[in-house]
Amino acid sequence: MAVLDWKHHALIQALLTRGPMTEKEFHSVFSGITGLHPGDHPELFKEYLLMINKELSFVQFDLRACRDQYNGQVYYGVANNVLDEQSKLGTKYSAPQIAFFKGIVEAIAEDLTGEGCISNIDALNVQVENQVLSGAGSQSQDGSSHVPAAFRNFTLSQKEKTLHELVQDKWLCHTEDGKIGVGVRSILDLRSWFRNADVPSCEVCNETGLKAKLCPSDSCTVRIHLYCLMAKFSRRGEVECPSCGTKWPYQVAKREAVEQEHETVASCQSQPSQGYKKKKQRSSQNDGADTVGYGSQASIAESSTRRITRSSTRLR
Repeated sequence: MAVLDWKHHALIQALLTRGPMTEKEFHSVFSGITGLHPGDHPELFKEYLLMINKELSFVQFDLRACRDQYNGQVYYGVANNVLDEQSKLGTKYSAPQIAFFKGIVEAIAEDLTGEGCISNIDALNVQVENQVLSGAGSQSQDGSSHVPAAFRNFTLSQKEKTLHELVQDKWLCHTEDGKIGVGVRSILDLRSWFRNADVPSCEVCNETGLKAKLCPSDSCTVRIHLYCLMAKFSRRGEVECPSCGTKWPYQVAKREAVEQEHETVASCQSQPSQGYKKKKQRSSQNDGADTVGYGSQASIAESSTRRITRSSTRLR
């Protein structure tokens, strides 16, 4: 069993206290604790994260990285590996609040345009009672559906307060145009939930593709994150769908390509090399075999061979 010292404990405590941190913030914390920068000592950085994960696995937690779907920024955080999504929120949020959150995420997932967001008004109009009726179902003795009073009496002001808290805790986020999107904490912590609910995944990284570019062909279900599109096709004059070969009406500007390439290289250098290689072999991976880092986030089983239509993006 790996033995963790105060430096490992300090890294874990920082993530638990602050919540998901950007790559720059986490690297800064690591440098402050160890006196060494991850960019200059990538192997040491990987060793620290792997040792931490080995210990966290005994309590079904994991230190992992993900990307913000709306700007491509890398975040680090401690995630719960338990499949039940309610266990992620249950320590703080009430049952109606959890139902409200789930309803918002479902509404975002139902967006067929790949924008990955809904308006603030649409979010507040989510009916928490529908989450009770669409679940296992609670029925009275006469066989009629029964909605608990806490759900029926969940007021607009309570929704507004909950929405603010969900954004503050990074379960949800405000997009640049002022709409409501999925926060990095949800992407980080609810990965299995998204996969089991058949939410479409990015063709390149195999992560949840709520905010993504869609293939121009109506008969093709491929979608790719903008940052993945830029990283994969930055050196090509034309972008073609990796599945059907349709040309995409998008061309990466030279400045964007250079910046994205530098970010991709820096991100990969800070992650375990095996995790990056496993991204190419994701069809033989599973969540338990994931290593730390964004590269390992791409290793999700069976999802790489999954093909679903755009109309089936609804969470169940």
